[in-house]
Amino acid sequence: MIDFDLYPVVPVIVLDHADDALPLSEALLAGGIGIIEITFRTAAAAESISRIADKLPEMKVGAGTVVTPESAQRAFDSGSQFALAPGCDADTVSFWNEKGIPFIPGIMTPTDLQAAYKLGCKFMKFFPAEAAGGVNMLKNLTAPYLNLGIKICPTGGINLQNMGDYLALKQVFAIGGSWIATRQQIVDKDWSAITAQASEAMAQARAVR
Repeated sequence: MIDFDLYPVVPVIVLDHADDALPLSEALLAGGIGIIEITFRTAAAAESISRIADKLPEMKVGAGTVVTPESAQRAFDSGSQFALAPGCDADTVSFWNEKGIPFIPGIMTPTDLQAAYKLGCKFMKFFPAEAAGGVNMLKNLTAPYLNLGIKICPTGGINLQNMGDYLALKQVFAIGGSWIATRQQIVDKDWSAITAQASEAMAQARAVR
């Protein structure tokens, strides 16, 4: 089981080519980030996860945007160590529970949160964080449920400037962000820039934690 509290920054990655998976992961590791979410938004996702899981055991690799039974099965078969979704679906939660692999469903309202908790989820993703009201919304949304031990990963509109405000909340275990390794930087193979961004993000996280 992954101790998510050890990984306060989760890069949200869109990969167009599986050949970029390993050099990208190595760039993130060089910047101090040992976890990665590969979103199921492209055909390269499953193969990318498989390569990372096989070749870089020091990198915790998971699948994002897991919204169908087919993508859940492919994510599992590829070696995903955790999975996330923008919403909460009972069948998907059940799939991952049966596999014994952490699943982090997306929530945006009290109803979403209660539904996820009822299904046994204590780790949840607040999405889309900034568009849904940001830090103030998250603070007020979760206030009535703090005694339940819920933990939140806000994602969507998070960046170097606002990530510290989210991480300062005790109910936030991590933030997710795509700025750490943008799709264009990956296409351009600008690994040094990604390492620098990862290092900056981890420095910001350490300053808060």
